[in-house]
Amino acid sequence: MKSFAMTLLLKDDPETIEKYKEYHRHVWPEVERSIKAIGVISMQIFLLGRRMFMYMETADDFEAERDFPKYLEMDPRCKEWDELMCTFQEKVPEAGEGEWWAKMARVYNLM
Repeated sequence: MKSFAMTLLLKDDPETIEKYKEYHRHVWPEVERSIKAIGVISMQIFLLGRRMFMYMETADDFEAERDFPKYLEMDPRCKEWDELMCTFQEKVPEAGEGEWWAKMARVYNLM
C-alpha cells in the first residue's frame, strides 16, 4: 500500500469554504466509485482555516500522474465534480510546476 499527503487552499471567503464543506458532506456517488476504481483505498481531507490536507492510501501500483486523469474519464460526473471543486480552490505557493494538490514530504512516521 502507498500513502500520499497533499495540500491545497480554499479561496479566502467564508461562504465559499462553507459551500465546499457542504459538497463534501454529500459527495456524488459516481465520484466515490471512480476514485476507488483507480486504486484509492481511503481518502481523508482535513481543513484548518482555508488550508486543506488530504491523506490517501492507495494500491501499490497506483501512480497519481497516470491514474487521476483516468478517474476524470471514467464518468462525466467526475469531470464535472473536478471542475466544480476547482472553483473553490487555489494552489499553495509551494506547489510545483503543473501541480494542483501539492505533494507533501513525510518527515516522521511512528510505526
